[in-house]
Amino acid sequence: MSYAIFRSQPINTLQDLSQIGSHNKREKDAYKSNPDIKLDRIKDNIELVRCDEKYVKKFYEITKEYKKEHEERQKVVREDRKKSYYKMLNDAKNVVADELLFTSDSSFFKDKSNEEILRWANTCMEFVYNDLGYTKEQILHSTIHMDEKTPHIHCVVIPLVKKLDKRTNTKRYTISKKQYIKNNEHLSELQDKYHNRLVKAGFDLERGLKGSAAENINIREFKKMTRRLDKSLEKSTLLLNDDYKELKGKLNKSKPTITGKEVKIDKDTYQTLNKFMSTAKRVIEDIPKTQSMVRTLEEYTKTFRTTQRENIQLKKEVNRLEVENEEIKQENNRLENFIYNLLQGLKDLFKKILHIGTDKEKNDVSEEIKYHYDNNYYNDLDLYYISKGTTKERDIFEHIGYIRKGYHKEKDDDFDISK
Repeated sequence: MSYAIFRSQPINTLQDLSQIGSHNKREKDAYKSNPDIKLDRIKDNIELVRCDEKYVKKFYEITKEYKKEHEERQKVVREDRKKSYYKMLNDAKNVVADELLFTSDSSFFKDKSNEEILRWANTCMEFVYNDLGYTKEQILHSTIHMDEKTPHIHCVVIPLVKKLDKRTNTKRYTISKKQYIKNNEHLSELQDKYHNRLVKAGFDLERGLKGSAAENINIREFKKMTRRLDKSLEKSTLLLNDDYKELKGKLNKSKPTITGKEVKIDKDTYQTLNKFMSTAKRVIEDIPKTQSMVRTLEEYTKTFRTTQRENIQLKKEVNRLEVENEEIKQENNRLENFIYNLLQGLKDLFKKILHIGTDKEKNDVSEEIKYHYDNNYYNDLDLYYISKGTTKERDIFEHIGYIRKGYHKEKDDDFDISK
């Protein structure tokens, strides 16, 4: 089963953006000697959102209002702190753009017509517009590369937004990828939406592995690593196959002479045999390099599996802590209920002491109930109930502010606690 692959790679500087533009638009001379790019198929690449100029130039067009706003602010900045728009963007910790990659494996694209690949690509772009939330004006360039082993989309977006600057309390332009992909958890949710959109469009694809370490591998490093391994194995296989076919043909045509224990062959066949042996030797010598690359891929797999196991353990630990936390909450509720009932039960005792206790006992109880009031164990009504008609009534009413507010009257029937 093929997987629906969607990855996001931040572009941090305008220099990087320029390099990526040269790659995506096939402007580098290096492609003439790059075996991964079939020069005769560059014409088959499909533009989804055109970019007829250099990436940086179009970037300036898309962000012209941001540039204008920056230059206005620079007019009131000290001379030694002024920065050009270009330098401000490159010095910032933010991104200048984001590159979105959409693809699957070669078996998914096998036997698909250009019309069907374009329908897949348009579904990917619907995801960019409707799920990620980018407008067409924010798309710097989007293209399907048909000139490599597996078709894939490079979609470069500018996450330009206008948001509130809390320091100045004004809305200002900024470039913020987090407005569209907040974190890894949000990225995982978006990958779910991407997969669902493709399935609804009729494409038979599995969702990529959740939490896979491969999701976070740098796109170009991942491609480079797999390309090296692919190239190494393919080259070895071709060399051996070609030389073996040549040797087999020569052996079929030649007439070996058998003399006792010796087998004599003609010089031409002998040279072909030597060539095959030389090729086999080179392939054998390359095996350690190939094995090393395979081990690297195995390490990625092990890392992923280890991460999976760790995540499972963490989930178990979180579940255990949640159970413990729930038990603690229940115990705390029981304790709070017990304390509440205890304090309610003490009100009559406190009231009785304020009526018949010694002066010292009355003073102690008065301070105690004030303490309970200050710590929200008792409210106004509780203190009114406890102290009303006792020698500590005025003292306690003053503590809770009734007299200062003019609520306390000399006559009992004039005192309204509801005030």
